[in-house]
Formats: sequence, C-alpha cells, structure tokens
Amino acid sequence: MVIADMASAAAGLMARVRAEKPLVHHITNLVVMNETANITLCAGALPVMAHAKEEVEEMTSAAKALVLNIGTLWPEQVETMLLAGRCANRCGVPVVLDPVGAGATRLRTATARRLLEELSIAITRGNAAEIAALSGHEAKITGVESRGVAGDLSELAASFARRYGCVAAMTGAVDIVTDGAQLFRVANGHPMMASVTGTGCMATSVVAAYAAVESDFVAAATIALAAYGLTGEIAARTARGPGSLHVGLYDALAGLTEESLRAGLRIEVGPQ
Repeated sequence: MVIADMASAAAGLMARVRAEKPLVHHITNLVVMNETANITLCAGALPVMAHAKEEVEEMTSAAKALVLNIGTLWPEQVETMLLAGRCANRCGVPVVLDPVGAGATRLRTATARRLLEELSIAITRGNAAEIAALSGHEAKITGVESRGVAGDLSELAASFARRYGCVAAMTGAVDIVTDGAQLFRVANGHPMMASVTGTGCMATSVVAAYAAVESDFVAAATIALAAYGLTGEIAARTARGPGSLHVGLYDALAGLTEESLRAGLRIEVGPQ
C-alpha cells in the first residue's frame, strides 16, 4: 500500500479488518490477556491465546498474525515463542513483538534480543525506553514504564528498524513508525490512557489485527496506532477516570466510523 491519501487508506484498512475478521494468535502478558482479547475483538479481528508448546505451531499456522508479548516472562515461555515464531515465518504469518520491560532486567533484554535475532519480526511495538535499550542506547525504565531516553527519538527508531530489519512502532506522546527509510508520526491519543494498565499491550494487538490483512507493515502500524489513539481521545471525552476510560476504549473502537476516523487522524510524514 502506498499511503498517498492517508484518510482513505485508513478507512479502507479498518473496513478490511472488520470484513475479514483475521485470527490473531497471542502468546502474551497474563496481566492483560483479557484486555488484549477484548480490544482485538473490538478492532474487528478474532483473538486466540494459546500458550502450550504442544499446540502453538498448529494454532499459529491457522492464524493471520502472531503477537509475542514478554510482559509476564518465564524461561519456558521463550521456547514456546520461538516455536510459534519459526512456524509463523515458515507460513508467512507476520510476527508482532511487544518487548515489555526490555532494559529493566537482563532476562527481558536478552529475551527480546533473542526473538529479534532468531525470528523474522514484522513489527516491534514498544515504548521509547524499550526500543532504546534494545538498540544499546541509554534509557531510564522503571518496571515496564519508560522514564526517559536521550537523543533524537526518530533517529533512534529508524536505527532500531535498520538493525533488526523490521518496522519500529515506538509509542509515546507522539508515536513514531518507521522501517528505517520512510517515517510517520502519529499524534492521536490521550494522556489518560497511561493511567490504565495494558494500554500499550492493547495497542500491539490492534497493530497485529491490521498487519494481519495488510502486508505494508509501515502502513498497517501507522493506521492502527492512529485509530487506537483516536479511540482514546473519543473515550476520554466522557470518561470520569481510568475505570470508565478502560471500558470506553472498547466501546469507542468498536463504534469507530469511517467518517470519524477520516476526520480525526493526526498523522505527519517524516523525512523519507
């Protein structure tokens, strides 16, 4: 997909996800498994969470996208992720990596790097500190939260994308999506989203739903993050706090219209 008319491309891609209802296989964070399943449904796709190594290859081969999320990590899970990822690579199923907390512990950093190096990852969706840590740059991270990164974020994301041969989808106040050559900035979103556990993991699931039907992964990630960020803006209009925002995210994404998506996108093209 060439993004000549971003609004039309976004509306068309959202409609395709809803029409095709792709199966998205998650090996994911136990803290927010329910949230990621629900947001996948609200995006129009079908979620499945299969973690047993005895079935992950079979499930992956039936899916249209695979999410690998290291949010609640244990060593046996890494081998399961590698099994599923290798199957996805053989079957042409795009793999979306969420390196939750990379940089916070040696296990998380080493695991994310191993997945990036041993698998063909289509898109890595992470915050600035996670992307920086995996690129060997200085970053501050507390638990799984980004607390600051030195340097130019656009160049950091582009360097990561070139190093690992994937699309980097760096989320924050302004999201940056790049394959190392083309670059887009997405300003959609609302600060209150940061007060709800798992909103980053939910973003990854929406990205995977869009990548399941669109092989231009820069376009898929950019449009998915814009649609999800716009959902946060819509939900925040009537939210009384984090709890009602949480519920509102589901309702807003499920009810997002092509007209509101076209009107609400805030995407800028970066240096090409």
